[in-house]
Amino acid sequence: MTDGPEPISTEALHGLREELAELRAERGRVAATLRNEDPVGDRADEADELQRASDVARLDQRIEEIEGRLREASVAGPPPSDVVGVGSTVTVRFEDGTEATVTVGELAEAPDPELVTADSPLGRALLGHRAGDIVTYRAPEGDTSATVVSLA
Repeated sequence: MTDGPEPISTEALHGLREELAELRAERGRVAATLRNEDPVGDRADEADELQRASDVARLDQRIEEIEGRLREASVAGPPPSDVVGVGSTVTVRFEDGTEATVTVGELAEAPDPELVTADSPLGRALLGHRAGDIVTYRAPEGDTSATVVSLA
């Protein structure tokens, strides 16, 4: 992304808060099944216990990532209006002359042709640019460029 803390759209902020609540609830359920002092039974019980411990570690890692992103977003403030940032709606003109209006988002919950995530090749290329700028990014067919036509 960019050098400083990244702003976040209202929708992405809501999505991250929902995911965080779900992860915390799931972590609580999984952690409650871990044994404290009871001896582990057979190898199957031991393997199951190790899997649940691994699940808790995975959940803890994702919870930490989301909490860090939420802290960063609170420092960054709202998305900028004069440069492309997360939450910006951008009209771009591709090399073949076609234009598309896309929103730079943080999360893609379902396929959406009008959404590019900030960590996609086009999304990363657009971040920090203004109307009139030409951005270059790697597409499946190779390096390509697009012009930022307008920013909303």
